[in-house]
Parts: sequence; structure tokens; C-alpha cells
Amino acid sequence: MSTQLERIAIVGGHGKIARLLIPMLIDQGHEVVALARRDEQLDHLATLGAIPRRLDIEKASEDDFAAAFGRSDAVVFAAGGGADGDIERKRTVDLEGSLKSIAGARTSGAYRFVQISAFGVDKPVPDDAGEVWAAYVAAKRDADAALRASDLAWTVVRPGGLTDDDATGRVTLATEVERGTVARSDVAAVIAASLRIPQSAGHQWELVSGSTPVDEALREASTK
Repeated sequence: MSTQLERIAIVGGHGKIARLLIPMLIDQGHEVVALARRDEQLDHLATLGAIPRRLDIEKASEDDFAAAFGRSDAVVFAAGGGADGDIERKRTVDLEGSLKSIAGARTSGAYRFVQISAFGVDKPVPDDAGEVWAAYVAAKRDADAALRASDLAWTVVRPGGLTDDDATGRVTLATEVERGTVARSDVAAVIAASLRIPQSAGHQWELVSGSTPVDEALREASTK
């Protein structure tokens, strides 16, 4: 099996982090297949240099996911149900979308899988958090557990509070870190570095802004 990642598929390809990630991956020399469901999203993804491919996460089957991935070497799961208050979408997008992506990756032969999760989802949810947040946490927690149990070369990244601030290129990355925020552009940089550095496979990290350059932080975390 080659460890050279030539083509990378992104589930949730029109999300904010995904749109920042696409040019980074192209600059690294990858082909990028970006999956989305609406025409205007697919058109925009093409302008970013991605290969747009239609996929409705909630309606698609595992086989549809595998077909969309095609001959991709890696999958990035960057989808999320959003903060719309819809409990059902936390299950159908954040959990079932991940499960179908994992199955589709295995079927299609995409051996590398990076998942964007959420901070602290293994911890108990406070009683006053609300049922939507509890459903979101459960979906992310269970999706991460399913990926860790798979035979894929997986990495799970759990960012803190997301901002649209400019990239700093410096982060704090470890199994557990103090809660904080992180720019979406820095999250994208960590995902790109994870795909560039094979030693990042088999690790799950929390991620916030910090003082360590992205590549250095990731290489250090990969040795622990």
C-alpha cells in the first residue's frame, strides 16, 4: 500500500474549514475532491480548484459515499449539522455521515481518514446544556469512537471554539488542553499537516490557539 496521498476527498466540502483547507492541499500537490449537495456550492468549489462532486450526506448510502470518493487515497470528514437547533441532523449528519464516510472509505480503498470533531466531547454534558447540545456531543463522541475502532489510518482533531480570525500558524495541540479558541484557518492548517505527516495517524488531539508552529506542534504530539 502506498503512503503517498495523491487525491483527497472532503466530506462537507463547502464548509468554512473545508474551503480554507482546499487551497492548502492543492498547494501541497494533492488533487482535492470536494463533496457538496447544491449546485451553487459545487460551482464555487470548482473556482477554488477542487474537483466538485455531488453528495447529499443525509440521503446518500454507504455505496454512494464510496462512489463519490472514487480512487481517493484519503478522506477528510469536515461536515457538521450546524447550530440550527435540529436534533435529528446531529444524528444524520454528524454521526451517520461519519459512519457512512468510514464505510465508504474502506470500500473504496481510501486508507487515510482525518476527522474534525469537537472539543471535550468525551466529558459529561452539563445538565443545563440543553438537548440539542447533548445530541451534538453524543454524535461527535460516537463518531470518533467508530473511527478509532476502524482499521483505517485515522486522526481525530477536536478544535476549541472556532473563530474567523486570521491564521496565526501557531497552536497548542495535545490529547487534552485547556479550553480556548482557535481560528478556522489554523484548524485547516493542522488538517493539512496531518495529511502531510504520516506519524499523525493513530492520534486524537484537542486543538486551540497557542505559541508552537503547526508542523512542530503536530510532530511533537505525534511522538506521545
